[in-house]
Amino acid sequence: MSAIKQFQVTFDCAEPERLARFWCEVLGYVTPPPPEGFTTWEDFNRTLPPEKQDSWFACSDPSGVGPRLYFQRIPEGKVVKNRVHLDVRVGTGLVGDERLATLEAECARLVALGATHVQTLYADGENESCIPMLDIEGNEFCID
Repeated sequence: MSAIKQFQVTFDCAEPERLARFWCEVLGYVTPPPPEGFTTWEDFNRTLPPEKQDSWFACSDPSGVGPRLYFQRIPEGKVVKNRVHLDVRVGTGLVGDERLATLEAECARLVALGATHVQTLYADGENESCIPMLDIEGNEFCID
């Protein structure tokens, strides 16, 4: 049996710090302190060549349980649907109206942060409700 490996989830994006800070709000994650010797990330960025400035940012679960999220700037924009997406599990263990109310409340909170509500998928007897959304750069994710 092989050992369990840690992993991070990497996002290609236009504005790494902005997107990282959005996901910090969504998940309750935190941004790391700037590298040793720097008071702020802005101070650190000024030491880099212009083409490397603001080219990446990261955030992590303060409890150390969830994966690190890494955001890297790329020149091209998003053009197709994600093949992998995050499910933000806010309704685990809930069913019916209680689950739907919890999902709708979280959807409203995330829309206020800049996310886009795509649609609400209602429970159908086989699957419970979930809400597909888009983050501030158009990456798909679901609240379930």
